[in-house]
Order: sequence, then C-alpha cells, then structure tokens
Amino acid sequence: MLHNHPDVSGNESFAHNLIVDFISHLNPTELNTNVGGYGVVAYWKSKKTDAHTIAFRADTDALPLGHCCGHDGHTAIMLRFAEIVAKNELLNNIVLIFQPEEETGKGAQKIVLSGLLQKYNVNAVFALHNLPGYPEGTIVLNQNTFAAASMGVIYRLIGRSTHASTPEKGLNPGLAIAAIIERMSALNNTEGDFRQFRQTTLICCRVGDEAFGTSAGTGEIMFTLRTFTNDTMLDLVSMADKIAVEETERWHLELKREVREPFQATENTPELVERVREILSPGMNVETIRRPMRWSEDFAEYLRVFPGVFFGLGSGEKQPELHNPGYNFPDSIIETGAKCFDLIMQKLW
Repeated sequence: MLHNHPDVSGNESFAHNLIVDFISHLNPTELNTNVGGYGVVAYWKSKKTDAHTIAFRADTDALPLGHCCGHDGHTAIMLRFAEIVAKNELLNNIVLIFQPEEETGKGAQKIVLSGLLQKYNVNAVFALHNLPGYPEGTIVLNQNTFAAASMGVIYRLIGRSTHASTPEKGLNPGLAIAAIIERMSALNNTEGDFRQFRQTTLICCRVGDEAFGTSAGTGEIMFTLRTFTNDTMLDLVSMADKIAVEETERWHLELKREVREPFQATENTPELVERVREILSPGMNVETIRRPMRWSEDFAEYLRVFPGVFFGLGSGEKQPELHNPGYNFPDSIIETGAKCFDLIMQKLW
C-alpha cells in the first residue's frame, strides 16, 4: 500500500497516518505522532528495572519519481518488527523511529532535536538500508564509516557587466570560474586510505546571460563535496573555500557562498559493529566491506549523539541501483530485515 502512495520529503502524511494506525493496535507504552513534521516514535517499556534502551530507525519518504530508494521497504520491515516487539517479553526498552525527510538530510536532525531519544535514555541506535548489487538477504557491515559525508556548495561571483565591445572596462567572472574548476579538480583524492578520500563534483556552472552585446558581470558555480570522514570534510571545505576566495580576490570580484543539503558521514561505533557481526553471523550471510558507500545518509545525525550501527541488507545482485526509475524493493527481504532487528533486540545486552 505504501509503495503506491509515495510522499516526498516533508509531505509524508499518508505514511504517517498508516504507521500510526498500525502501531496503535500494538499497544506501545507511548506513541508520539507528528514528531519533527511527519515522524512517528513508538516506545515499549520493559518490566526489567535494569533494562537498556535500544532504538531502531526506518525512513519513510520517497523521491519525486516514486519509492525508488526502498524507504517503503524499510518502513515495512519496521512495521513487521513492531509486531514482533509487541508479542515479546522485552529484555530491554525498545524505541521505533519512523523518520521523514531523509532524502533532504533534515529528518534525523529534527528527531534528535525533539528530545524524545534523550527522554527515553537511548543507549544504542540501529538502522539498515537495502543494497542493490548484493545477494538478497546478505548483511553488509563496515566497522568504520558506512556512507560518505557530502555537501552541496554554491559560489556566486559578482563582478561588473559592460558592453561586449569593451570587456576591459568590466569585471567578467568567467576566467575566475575556469580557474576554480581546475583547482577544485586537483583536490580529488579517491585512492588509498579511506580517511583521505576527497571528491569534488562539478554540478552546474553559469556565467552571464544570452545577451551578445554584454560582457558577463555575474556567474555561479556549484559543487558537491564528498569525504568518508567528518574531519576530512572539514578540511575539504576549508580548501575549497580558500580556492574560491583566492580566485575572486585575484580577479577583483565579490564572493557569496551558500551551502545545500549537508550530510555528515555515518561513522559507526566499531565495538557495536563487532557485536552485530557476532549476533547475525550464525545462520546469516554477513559480508564486511572496507570502503564506505559514496552516497550519504542522514542516520549520521543519530550517530553523532548515540552509539550505533548502520548496515546494509542486500536487495539483489541484478536489482537496478538506488534512485533508478527501474528499482523496486523486493518484499522477500522484509522478513530478513525484521529478523536482524529482532536478533539485535534479543541479544545485544
């Protein structure tokens, strides 16, 4: 049902209402609705006085072209897991997070800022993402970073337009932009240790307007910056900004900068990754990767506050890549995903 009602980030009303209706029949201790927009946070309290609190998260938003990232499948996994939680004598307190706005990088931060996870004294948080290119049901772990940090940056260069016959009387940003492109490309470092990975991707470049009698006086250039650690991202941003400042000063231009869709790196807690490996390895195909995924995931915001693990769940070797219009989440891995969460719930502590 959810697959046929894709709601883009910030508009997940159908998913919200479906989740609330489903969870309310499972008698959680507390059910929080409209958290950070269309988020839902359900809490089951254990009868044990010394219980820990474990949180699990699923994302609920779709892309403009539909549920082509599998968030509908992640939500289905969590709903199935909720049924399991409701039927168990719980050894620990359980928090289930149904999070909106993952695609824009805003949802996780809104959930964290709501204070609910702090209220429930969460000790660890877990989430998964389906992974095309891996056999269905394969568990994919990375002890360090699972998915990259990324940030969109726009540099706007402001000069002075003039008649095209006398360009020397104006300040045309074209050569400054050309220099920025060349120098930004030199920052790329995609080989060697993952901690040194840096990638700058040119997204868009504009100079002036279609006016053949006028020498351009403004321009803008957009890049996506990508690294595998948050510390490396700070270094890359500093280097990129330095290039933009130097070139605009060299050509006597004004510079304005804007950041879009910043994502932190999903830096796992190594000790918990090893614990998840121990828990899931018996009877499951568990694979360890050494290089992080280049895409980004806002689950990183939880990992900045709480210990936790983000891991992959294979969705088929021949499955089209994420965000491909031909992608379709395989229902066959719903039970596997729910089983992963169930085993972590039962055996973590």
